Amino acid sequence: MIAGRDTTASTLTFATYALAMYPNIMAKLRAEVMEKVGPTRRPTYDDVREMKYLRAFINETLRLFPSVPFNVRDSVNATTFPPTSANDKPVYIPARTSIAYSVFLMHRRTDLWGPDALEFDPDRFLDERLHKYLTPNPFIFLPFNAGPRICLGQQFAYNETSFMLIKLLQSFDAVTLDEASQPSDSRIPSSWSTVPGRQAIERFFPKIHLTMYAHKGLWVKMREVNN
Repeated sequence: MIAGRDTTASTLTFATYALAMYPNIMAKLRAEVMEKVGPTRRPTYDDVREMKYLRAFINETLRLFPSVPFNVRDSVNATTFPPTSANDKPVYIPARTSIAYSVFLMHRRTDLWGPDALEFDPDRFLDERLHKYLTPNPFIFLPFNAGPRICLGQQFAYNETSFMLIKLLQSFDAVTLDEASQPSDSRIPSSWSTVPGRQAIERFFPKIHLTMYAHKGLWVKMREVNN
């Protein structure tokens, strides 16, 4: 069983990582949780739907850290891909052709998401960037795939992730990476600091089988809310 377990666990891992890396975003997210449900109340379905910043945070986590970063599709019949620009021609795809694509790379392309594509910023799903990039081209965001074979558990995954994050933010007001506890064979190499892009700032070692995960786990410390 992968769908509904490994994928959600991956998303929650990277969501926790984002909380640790961006305390200002965590503070904003926790403020929304406190405003909507307070420190103890169990969130309802309507509560979750009204938390726009929470959904944006989850979407941004899925954009930069999609749980299934690569995928393959096979053509049943011969077909064509539309041209990517007015000067190009359609691309012919023979029948029984395997086509691999990377959601991970597509979600980080500056030509699709803008010059700040490598930055973790949930507001891109709320401000003018949403209407500039995603609204006219919704297929640039494929954490659940798309079309007739879109993930059947998409809304379940959103609700499960939302509920878990709300309960976490009700109980803890700070998350930090515990790099001292990270197993030595899963710590990031010092050479990463000179690599361009996000790799220079990442503090975990990603691994990919079918899903993406943190090698040897993501080790963190959380500060419990003092009520």
